[in-house]
Amino acid sequence: MSLVWTLMILFFGGVAAWLGSLFHDRAPRSIALVSVVASILPLVLDLVSATPDPEASRWLVFMSAQWIPSLGVQFSLGLDGLSLLLVILTVFLGAIAVAAAWDEIVERAGFFYFNLLWTLAGVVGVFTAIDLFLFFFFWEVMLIPMYFIIAIWGHENKRYAATKFFLFTQASGMLLLLALLVLVYFFQVQHGYLSFAYEDLLLVRMNPAIEMWVMLGFFIGFATKLPSVPLHTWLPDAHSQAPTAGSVLLAGVLLKTGAYGLIRFTLPLFPNASSVFTPFALALAVISILYCAKVALAQSDLKRLIAYTSVSHMGFVLLGVYAWNLLGLQGAVMTMLAHGLSAAALFSLAGGLQKRLHTRDIGSMGGFWQPAPRMAVVALFFSVAALGMPGLGNFIGEFLSLLGAFSVSVSATVLAALGMIFASVYSLWVMQAVFQGGYANARGPAGDAALSDLGRRELAVYGLMMLGLIAMGFFPNAFLDVSEAALERLLDLSRLSPVRGIE
Repeated sequence: MSLVWTLMILFFGGVAAWLGSLFHDRAPRSIALVSVVASILPLVLDLVSATPDPEASRWLVFMSAQWIPSLGVQFSLGLDGLSLLLVILTVFLGAIAVAAAWDEIVERAGFFYFNLLWTLAGVVGVFTAIDLFLFFFFWEVMLIPMYFIIAIWGHENKRYAATKFFLFTQASGMLLLLALLVLVYFFQVQHGYLSFAYEDLLLVRMNPAIEMWVMLGFFIGFATKLPSVPLHTWLPDAHSQAPTAGSVLLAGVLLKTGAYGLIRFTLPLFPNASSVFTPFALALAVISILYCAKVALAQSDLKRLIAYTSVSHMGFVLLGVYAWNLLGLQGAVMTMLAHGLSAAALFSLAGGLQKRLHTRDIGSMGGFWQPAPRMAVVALFFSVAALGMPGLGNFIGEFLSLLGAFSVSVSATVLAALGMIFASVYSLWVMQAVFQGGYANARGPAGDAALSDLGRRELAVYGLMMLGLIAMGFFPNAFLDVSEAALERLLDLSRLSPVRGIE
């Protein structure tokens, strides 16, 4: 029941934050912060009190109840090592998002925090649902509130960005739903009853042509959210127009749902089609890494630049997933975790600069090291983290992804490795453009007086994210060991299976 309590705290916390605005202007943010922190407590208590049992189910936490029996739909939630890491990341970055919105969101704050908490609830549901109807339900729950966050509290072109985000995610979501319904239909034909249960749908067998088309529906749905080239164009617009908290959630957790879907569902449900598709997936990964790294160098908008780098880094995740080995999958998971922290921090810093200068134009910046040395040091840390500095989590993740892919495709690995060189170029260029040079070069419309350094609350937030990346870099086994058993089982499920006709 701990997972249910986690979801209920986030859902009802959102409602409470909305209602809290009726009593005090500052109540919503406090309620939101308490709700996010409290949401992880039932799960922690459940895990701590659980008695280890080597013969138990692979799920660390599991619950199931009838929901819509006539359709074979169950309210089934499960937590293994993979989803545990991602749920912790979600809750942590949820608290970071609340902190980022603390002073930024003034108008309609109650409704803002309602949407933020419901987005978090949807993401947690996506990472824990093991009934695919329930999974799709949470998939929609996390997207609709994010649309409102961008459309209402975004910047100058917020309506365009929100509409583009909605169209891309809903179109891919409908394709995902269609593929899911086809999969359920085949299960009914073969077994005589309806079911959306993950364990049941693993038993479906299809002829190669049909399996390929259904797999593509799942792949496109998840690759759009990842995102992967050429399905990435919504992301730079969404990031550049979203408020800082929205960018933190988008980069930190929502992109990871696409990768999670590929690992949890696409490969195990369609092993034969996925195997045939692997060379194309690796090619898309390499293109995403190199193309978006190159495009990032051409950006003058700071948030758009960081957005393109996110697509590039997600290419390493796609590379690791389709390596089809433990090293590659562990690299993908570590990259997801490390990128969640580093990208969230970079978008938060970009939002802080925009708040101080009222511009995202890199050409209007420069020389900020002198008036804001603490901000400069923090920005330098996360910039070198993003470029893959050894000793930090990003390096571990990308190195393992490359190592796993090397046994599958040497050429794809070599080309992908070039992306790390591009990452060094755009990361150091941004540092030089924003923080180096004479302070007289800063031409922000708000003037010199507007640029203030990071405060204690901001330093505390960034400090926690720094510690997370350092911990992943120096103690990677603490994270790899948590997910290893879950990833090994998913690999076993993804082994090629004999193709049988419909029974």
